[in-house]
Amino acid sequence: MIEILLGIIVLFASFALLAIGVIANNKPITGSCGGLANLEDGASCEICGRTTDKCSN
Repeated sequence: MIEILLGIIVLFASFALLAIGVIANNKPITGSCGGLANLEDGASCEICGRTTDKCSN
C-alpha cells in the first residue's frame, strides 16, 4: 500500500513541478497540433480560432 501512495505522491509532485516551470517561464506553450507553421496563410487556428497572422511565432 505504501508503494501506491508513494507513486501517487511522486506523480503529483512531477505535475506540480512541471506546472511551476511553465508558469515561471512566462511564455505561452507553442508547437501544439504540429505547430502554427503548418497552417496555411489566412487559416484559422483550431485551438484559439484566430487567424495565423495575429500569432507571434
